[in-house]
Amino acid sequence: MRSLRRTEGRAILLFTVAILLVIFALTLGASVGSTHIPLTKVIPALLGKGEAADISILRYVRLPRTLGGLFCGGALALSGAVIQSVLGNRLASPSVIGVNAGAGLFVTVACAVGIVGGWQLSVAAFLGAAVSTVAVSLGAKKFGASGGTVILIGVALNSLLGALCDTVITLDPDVSLMNADFRIGGFSGISYQRLIPAAIIILLTAVALILLSPQLEILTLGEARARSLGARTGLMSALLLTLAALLAGAAVSVCGTLSFVGLLVPHAVRKLSGGRMGCFLPLCALFGGGFVSLCDTLSRVIFSPYEIPVGIIMAFLGAPFFLFILIRRKRETGI
Repeated sequence: MRSLRRTEGRAILLFTVAILLVIFALTLGASVGSTHIPLTKVIPALLGKGEAADISILRYVRLPRTLGGLFCGGALALSGAVIQSVLGNRLASPSVIGVNAGAGLFVTVACAVGIVGGWQLSVAAFLGAAVSTVAVSLGAKKFGASGGTVILIGVALNSLLGALCDTVITLDPDVSLMNADFRIGGFSGISYQRLIPAAIIILLTAVALILLSPQLEILTLGEARARSLGARTGLMSALLLTLAALLAGAAVSVCGTLSFVGLLVPHAVRKLSGGRMGCFLPLCALFGGGFVSLCDTLSRVIFSPYEIPVGIIMAFLGAPFFLFILIRRKRETGI
C-alpha cells in the first residue's frame, strides 16, 4: 500500500513538473528573441492589444514557432517511446533507425513535385516514415532485435535513404534551397499552414496511443507471455508502429529531420517514472514538447542576433548521449 502511494505521488509530481515545463517553455518562447517582449505585454498582444509590431511578432512568428516546438517535440518523444517498447530495444528512435530519414526522403520528393505545405506534406512524411518503420521492424524480426542488429539496420537505412534524397536534389537543384533547413531540423519560417494539419494528426494519434497503452504494456512482457494473455501481438505491434510512424511523419513535415529527441526524452522519463505506460507515454509527450521548445528558444538567443537551427543543438546533445547509452549497454549485456 505504501509502495502504491509512493508511486502515485511520484506520478503526480512528474506530471506537475512536466506541465510547468510546458507553460514555462511557451511563455519564454513567446517573450524571448531578437526583439524582447516583456511578459506583461505577451497576453495583451495575443488578444490584439498593444503595439502593432508586438502583436504581429507574437501572432505570426513566436506563437506558431513555440507551438511547433511543443507539438513536434512531444510527437517525436512519444514516437520514440513506442518504437523502443514495441521493438524491445531502448537504442531505437525515429532518427536512429531511419524513420526520420524516410519521412525526409518523401518530403523531398513532394517538394520536387511542387508540394510545399498543408496536409499533403504530412501525408508524404507519414508514408516515408511508415516505409522505414516496416523495413526496420521486418529486419529486426528476421535477424533478431538486439541492440547491434537494430542499429546496424538503421545505419544502413539512413545511408540508403540519404543517398536517394541526394539523388533527387541533384536531379532538381531547386529543391536544395527548400531542403537545406529541413535536413538540419528547425522551426524558422514555420507557418500555420504547415503547423495546423500536422498538429491535428499529432493530437489524434497521441490520444490513440495513450488509450492503447495497456496493450503496449502487455507487449513489453515479451511475445510468448503476451500471447498467453490473449494479445494478438502481430496485429497490435503493426498498429502501434504505424501510429508511431504517423507521429514521426507529422512532426518531420513541420520541423524537418530533428535528431535524437526520441532517444533522449524516453530514456530520461523512463528513469524518473519507472516505465509504467499509463504515465510513461503522456510524460514523454509533455517533457518532449517542453524540451524541444526550450532548445529552440536557446537556438534563437545563444548567438543573438544570429540564429542557429535547433537541429544543431539537438545533435550536440544527442550524439554523446547515444554513445554513452551504447557503451553502457555493451558493458551490461556484451552485445
